[in-house]
Parts: sequence; C-alpha cells; structure tokens
Amino acid sequence: MAGAGRPLISVHPDELNFTFELEKQSYCDLKVVNNTEQHVAFKVKTTSPKKYFVRPNTCTIPPQDACLIRVTLQAQQEYPPDMQCKDKFLLQSTIVPPNTDGKELPPDTFNKGGGRLVEERKLGVVYIFPSSPQEKSGEEAFRGLIQSSDDDASLALQRMKNERDAAVRQIQWLQKDLDMLKTQRYRRSGRGFSFMSALVVALAGAAIGFMLAFLYSSPPAE
Repeated sequence: MAGAGRPLISVHPDELNFTFELEKQSYCDLKVVNNTEQHVAFKVKTTSPKKYFVRPNTCTIPPQDACLIRVTLQAQQEYPPDMQCKDKFLLQSTIVPPNTDGKELPPDTFNKGGGRLVEERKLGVVYIFPSSPQEKSGEEAFRGLIQSSDDDASLALQRMKNERDAAVRQIQWLQKDLDMLKTQRYRRSGRGFSFMSALVVALAGAAIGFMLAFLYSSPPAE
C-alpha cells in the first residue's frame, strides 16, 4: 500500500502546456509514476475529448515504475478568447491485481464503491504562443552579425598572410641577387669588392633587414 498521505501516483508536470498555432498539432508529455509496491492502473479523461488525442489513455504500471503519456492537441481553426483554455484533464488511479491487462480494464475498475480506493488527479491546460516573427528575425540578425564579424576577421587575417608571403618571396629574391652579385665580383677580382660593390651589398642588406622587421612585426600566421 501507499504510504500514509502519499498518493498512488505522481504526475509530472502538474499541468499540460501546449504551443498553440493555428492549423498545427501540438503535444505535451506526462510522466505518471507508481508510488506503491503494488500494480496501479490509471485512466485519463478530458472535458474536451474531440480536441485531444491521448495515448495511452489507460495503462497498468508495475510497482515503483513509470509510464509516459503523450497528449496531442488537434489542429485548431481559431484562437480561444484571450488565449485562455478552460479544458481539464482527470487522471483516475486504483490498485489492481498483478495480471491485469492495462489495455482491457474491466468497466468497473474505477467505480468508487465496495471499499475500492480510487484516487483522482485534475490537471489544467495552458496555451503558449510560439516565438514571434520579430524575435526570430532579431535572433537571425544577431547570428548574421556574428557571422559577418567572423568573415571580416578571416579576410583581414588572410590579407596579412598574403602580405607576409609576398615579403618572404621578395626577401628570397633579394638574397639570391645578393649571392649572385658576390659570386660575380669575386670572379672578376680576387681582391674582393670595390667601393661600388660594397654600396650595392649594403643597400641590399638594408632592404632585407627592413622586410625582416616588417615580417616579424606581423601577427603569427595560424
């Protein structure tokens, strides 16, 4: 038996919330928990049976076990006044023998009489508006702004990498020219560079130094 003051079943959540959109179905899931050490059967009733589809609407739950109910709100053609819903659901529960088939319960299973314990749990219904188009467009614009910022940063980084690659190539060309100049001068004169040769080498070295300084002042490539 259930503990003193403890109901046979617990229901989560304690109300049904449906996102209401015209001409669209919506659903809400309920978890029914058996709080006892015995088998408990339940039955779901509603004040508006044509509006809702309940599966399962009857079931037997083993001791300390649970059952999931899906309640589907059928597509509606108009909004209710002030989006207020007066529909109610009723969950009846009672203890049954272990071999009871939850899909084919006897007609008198939930009749109150003859010492039978039948508990009842009432649940209200709440309709919720879906996210408005303004909210959706705002979220999309925010995501677009973030994406645009990321794209701009990627383009700037790519430009820096291209400039660095170009500087590296130019340094390599200057180094090659400098090596060729050194080779030619040594071949022409075993005494080394003339004053003009020294001036050319100095200018080439200064250019290489400037480009190296530019290269290493740039952020590291990723």
